[in-house]
Amino acid sequence: MADKKTIIVFSGDMDKVMASFIIANGAAAMGSEVTMFFTFWGLNVLRKAQKIKVKKDFMEKMFGWMMPRGAEKLGLSKMNFGGMGAVMMKQIMKKKNVNSLPELIESAQAMGVRMIACTMSMDVMGIKEEELIDGIEFAGVATYLGESDEANVNLFI
Repeated sequence: MADKKTIIVFSGDMDKVMASFIIANGAAAMGSEVTMFFTFWGLNVLRKAQKIKVKKDFMEKMFGWMMPRGAEKLGLSKMNFGGMGAVMMKQIMKKKNVNSLPELIESAQAMGVRMIACTMSMDVMGIKEEELIDGIEFAGVATYLGESDEANVNLFI
């Protein structure tokens, strides 16, 4: 079996997404091939921070309005307190010299971590390719399953 790792990023919670990227960066630094598959709420971390003009129907617009736009807008899974928990966590991370989520994403991209946005989830949630950050791939579950068949570690976060 190849030294490959796959991570399904289902959660859109800052702490869980950070854990995903810390694991991905660690595995890539150790020489593993890493594939991250972003689905449902996990897609929010890949959204560009700025609003992108794209044609959407009413429901797609509603989803876009209700979901956080990008890594900087994600809340914590516990003790979020209307966003204050995430602000406090970011301050502590900065004080302790822990990389921010945007820095972890950039590092993963620089190390060749393959990031795939689930096209079915994008369609369901009304997310368009233009709204997501550069450097990611777009594919369905069959692509993820093909990668996971060859991996020696598969995680669901």
